Amino acid sequence: MNSGKDQKPRTLFDKIWDAHEIRRLSDGRSLLHIDRHVLHEITSVSAFADLEAAGRRVRNPELTAATQDHIPATRPGRTEDTFPPAREFVVNLRKNAKETGIRLFDLGDPHQGIAHVIAPELGITLPGLTLVCADSHTCTNGALGAVAFGIGSSDAGHVLATQTLALAKPKTLRITIDGELPFGATAKDLALYIIGRFGAGVGNGYAVEYVGAAITALSVEARFTLCNLSVEFGSRIGLIAPDEKTLDYVRGRPYAPKEETWKRAVAHWRTLYSDEDAPFDQEIRIDAAEVEPMITWGTSPEDAVPIGAVVPDPARLDTAELRHNKQAALDYMGLKPGAPLDGLPVSMVFIGSCTNSRISDLREVARIVSGKRVADGVRALVVPGSTAVKAAAEAEGIDKVLSEAGFEWHESGCSLCCALGADLVPSGQRCVSTANRNFEGRQGPGGRTHLASPAMAAAAAVTGTITDVRRLESQG
Repeated sequence: MNSGKDQKPRTLFDKIWDAHEIRRLSDGRSLLHIDRHVLHEITSVSAFADLEAAGRRVRNPELTAATQDHIPATRPGRTEDTFPPAREFVVNLRKNAKETGIRLFDLGDPHQGIAHVIAPELGITLPGLTLVCADSHTCTNGALGAVAFGIGSSDAGHVLATQTLALAKPKTLRITIDGELPFGATAKDLALYIIGRFGAGVGNGYAVEYVGAAITALSVEARFTLCNLSVEFGSRIGLIAPDEKTLDYVRGRPYAPKEETWKRAVAHWRTLYSDEDAPFDQEIRIDAAEVEPMITWGTSPEDAVPIGAVVPDPARLDTAELRHNKQAALDYMGLKPGAPLDGLPVSMVFIGSCTNSRISDLREVARIVSGKRVADGVRALVVPGSTAVKAAAEAEGIDKVLSEAGFEWHESGCSLCCALGADLVPSGQRCVSTANRNFEGRQGPGGRTHLASPAMAAAAAVTGTITDVRRLESQG
C-alpha cells in the first residue's frame, strides 16, 4: 500500500485513499483495500451467487458483517413469516452467513438494525477506514471520518472474494458551512438546503468533505444525517474529519479498539484532517444562518424549499426538459404552482430510515409531541434504526410518549423508506417522511412523499398538515 509519506498538503480523503491504494492499474483506476464490508438480505443474494458460480470463497469473513434490514416487516412481534415475501431473503442470508462464517445480526438479535445505523453504533465503522455496502446510503458512515460508499451487487461479490475493489479516484469537493443553524433548523434541513440550492448533480464525481463552524457544532448523530444525504446530490462519498466528539462516540463500542490498541488508534485518528493548504477540486461556501426548516414538493430531493415558500412554477425554468420534468413532478404530487405548502393536509407520517432513526431523532419527536395527539385521519409510524435504539428509547420512556400520542411503535428496519416490506403509502395519499428519497413510487405506487426533518414530521403528525414546527413550538 502507499506509505502516505508524501509531504505535499493533502485532503482528508486523499490521506485515507492513499493509505488504502494497493497499486495504480494500467487503466488509471486504483486497486483499493476494503477494511469493512456490510451486507443485507436483498443485494447479498446475487453477491453470494456470483461467488458460488466462480468457485470462490469468502477471503476475510471477519471483515464482513451482515444484517436483516430492508424487507422484513417491522410490526411488533415480527418474524421472517410476518411478511411472506421476506422469508426467502432472510433465510438465504442466514444460510450464506452461517456457511461462510460471516457475523449476522439476525431478526431477534439485540444488535440487528439498518446497516448504516448499526455499523457506526457497533464500532464496525471507524475513522480512517474504507467501508462498503451494496446500498447507496453507505456514505452515512463518513461522518466518523471514514471513506464509505455504496457499491453494486457484483462489486460486493468481488469484495467478498478479494477484499479489494478497482475504482477510479473521485475528485474532491469541500463544502464549508459557516455560522450557526438558526432555531428550528437541523442537519436534515441543512442537507435539503444544499441539495435544493445547488441541485441533485453538484456532487457527481466528487468525494465531499464538510467543514466549518456549523459542522463542528453538530452532534455525531446529526453528522450521520448530513453525510447520509451526500448521495442525493450525486456524491457517493461524504465525510467529516474526526474530532473529540467522534472519539467520544466511538469509545467503548463493541468492535472499537480497546486499551493499548485504542491509544494507538486515537494517535492515528488525530492525523486525519485536511492539511491547511490542501487543494480541493471545487469549493462551496454556505452561511448556516440562511437555512430554515425545509420541505420537498416534488419527486427529487432537490425539489426542496423553506416551509414558508410556495410551490414553484415550472414555466419559469430555463429549458424545455426541466419544465417538462418538474411539471410531471407536480402532476404526480397533485400540486399547483403558487400553492402554499404550509397547511397542506397529509394522511401519513413516517419517522425512520438510515437518515433519521437514531435516539436523538426519537428524543426530538417525543419532545415535540409530548402531551399532544396524532391528528384524526393520520397514520404515524416510528421505526427505530436499530434494536439497540429501540431498547434505549424504551428505557427512556420515549415509546410510551409516542404510543400515548397515537404513533405506531415498530421494530427496527428500513420499513417505509424503500417500501420493500409491508409498509406502504397508499396511492394518492400524502406522507411527510424523514427518509432520504421522494422518488415516484419510492414509498409505494402512487404514494406522495414530502421529505422533512423529524421535528417537521412530528409537527405534521399532530396537526394533520405540513406545518412550520417553529410556529408549533412557539404556541407551546
